[in-house]
Amino acid sequence: MLNRVVLVGRLARDPFELRRSQTTGNAAISFTLAVDSRFSGKQQDENAKTADFFTIVAFNRNAEFVEQFLRKGMLVGVEGRLQTRNYEDRNGNRVYVTEVAADNIQILESKNARENREGNDFRDEAPAKEVEEDRGIDIDDDDLPF
Repeated sequence: MLNRVVLVGRLARDPFELRRSQTTGNAAISFTLAVDSRFSGKQQDENAKTADFFTIVAFNRNAEFVEQFLRKGMLVGVEGRLQTRNYEDRNGNRVYVTEVAADNIQILESKNARENREGNDFRDEAPAKEVEEDRGIDIDDDDLPF
């Protein structure tokens, strides 16, 4: 049987507060990952962007990594497994939760790229100049990987 999940997306908000078990001292933290959806479901507008939001939970060293380094808007890759759990809320209702238990978390963009993305507001930029002619790209056969 196989239960693997691989996601690439941006943190929808800062991670929640790191929690530690009082009995074992194990750490846990959760965050929400926004992953672009290929299909928007809107047939009239094929270019409409939508996202799916996944709850990710990390434990121990991964939890400490998340707390220390991850912030809202960062591009990250998450590998883990899908898990479900349930509990009874204050009103006595049964609540079911599906989340990704992260085994591996990687930051996928450099600090400089993040700062450039956050520091630029593209809506205020002047329109790009038109290119006079398409000259193409000059590639030497020795530069090709195949």
